Amino acid sequence: MPEFPSITALDSLLDDLVVGEARRRQLGMVRGELQRALVRGSLPITARGSLRRLLEGEALTAYKRLAESGELRARRVGGGYPRTSEATNEARAQCLDLLRAAYGLPALQLGAGGRVPPQPTPDFSELAALRRQLDQDLGEALSPGRTRLTAVLALVLDAAPRAGELVAMRLTDIAPDNSAVYVDRRPQHGGGEADGDWFELSPIGRAAVERWLPLRAQLVERAHGTSKLWVSLHPNHDGVLHGEGQAILRPPGMPLEEKGLILSYGSGRSRYGLTGLLPAKLEALRRAVLDHAPPVTRGDAPSLAPAE
Repeated sequence: MPEFPSITALDSLLDDLVVGEARRRQLGMVRGELQRALVRGSLPITARGSLRRLLEGEALTAYKRLAESGELRARRVGGGYPRTSEATNEARAQCLDLLRAAYGLPALQLGAGGRVPPQPTPDFSELAALRRQLDQDLGEALSPGRTRLTAVLALVLDAAPRAGELVAMRLTDIAPDNSAVYVDRRPQHGGGEADGDWFELSPIGRAAVERWLPLRAQLVERAHGTSKLWVSLHPNHDGVLHGEGQAILRPPGMPLEEKGLILSYGSGRSRYGLTGLLPAKLEALRRAVLDHAPPVTRGDAPSLAPAE
């Protein structure tokens, strides 16, 4: 593929950016799409030789329209090039504003119009304060609910998984020595391509997992056994009524569903006095990690799986 001076300059800009691993992947997607748009001749010719021209509104507006159509995909999906998802479109727009800010240009705010803007996310100092709080909590006795929430928060800070990615985790997604976690990336709304990787856990993340696993094992013993990492703490029902019109209760230790995880985050945020450290939505915390935390560290896949 032809090399353009603007792309070479963009690579240098990207090398200097300090972002999380997931955000870096999104930026890599944008970089590839911009290069393919230049190869197609779909952007102003001046955008080939100047990064400033490439990041100007005229070029980026044309690029965004073409990218959202799916024509700049690196490979076929289902035999064609479908339009990209709303989640991918929003991530792309955020990346463009990030690149312009890094270059010293104001944001264009090319996000999807008419949609409710994302909730404000914590800044870097607030994430640091959250880590300090978790570190302090792990030195004390914790209730089952706080033990699970602390482990969830620690994994989000280390690997930025979505709620759906969290509840999909199994014991085999934790390294045998609890030093890394595997995240199977699941793009929202079915857009994009599934991807996964191992991420090194921080000392706080490792300690939080080691506090949760013994409690999890006790809970699972009361149920029928599961390999899922996150399980329920209390009896609940599945919404099915038996012959007398009453709900069938399920014991603690059953796999935690996404709705249950989100509800536990919201209730735990209030119950454990974390409203000053945690945003109202778990997704806002994840986005803050992508925007402000140091790059997460990928690890090699462990050779052994942890035992049930």
